[in-house]
Amino acid sequence: MHRLLLALLFLVPMGLSAQTAAPAPAATQAPPAPGPKVLLHTSVGDITLELYPDKAPKSVANFLQYVHEGFYDGTVFHRAIPGYLVQGGLYTRDLQPRRTHPAIASEADNGLSNLRGTVAVARGADPNSGTAQFFINLVDNRRLDYAGNQSGLTWGYAVFGKVVQGMDVVDKIAALPTRGQGPFAADVPNPLPVIESASVVGEEAPAPAASAKAPAKAASVAKPARPAGRKGG
Repeated sequence: MHRLLLALLFLVPMGLSAQTAAPAPAATQAPPAPGPKVLLHTSVGDITLELYPDKAPKSVANFLQYVHEGFYDGTVFHRAIPGYLVQGGLYTRDLQPRRTHPAIASEADNGLSNLRGTVAVARGADPNSGTAQFFINLVDNRRLDYAGNQSGLTWGYAVFGKVVQGMDVVDKIAALPTRGQGPFAADVPNPLPVIESASVVGEEAPAPAASAKAPAKAASVAKPARPAGRKGG
């Protein structure tokens, strides 16, 4: 009997300890820290972007360089595909490309996903060919995320910010009728949405657009595979 009581005395504290111990916190991925904001004043309305310099330092520095130079002022959103993305940042109102700085290295493997409202670097077949062009995801385009460095297709597209105000304006751009115009066979919004100015929130307005150092190169994003009814290009 004494042995049974002693055993119970040892068991009770252990049971209480197990009940009061706090569970270990689940591992979570911290969101990017708040970064600089850029206001795109467009002919359709204002769009405010928040950038992620901690996750995509090269892409953000590149984008801000163009903003500070006034490069984006007078450029257009030349591509709009409902249910996919809108793209701009290089072509003027008459769909002539501006000269850009040299391309930057891709940061698509930064862990950020191409979700609705995120902003990513547009590029050509070479993952490291992004310059001034960017696109805004209209839906969760996870298939545009980094999947490996085997090829340009698996490399994905580098997210460097997100729309924090004006996503309704982006949706209005996406809803415009489209046509073929200039060098593009299709998907050109009509009328063309113009970026009248781009500025960093809290900073003075940039100087007028200046000539950059390298010729512009074609940049694009793979179109949705059929069933969306559009061919790649």
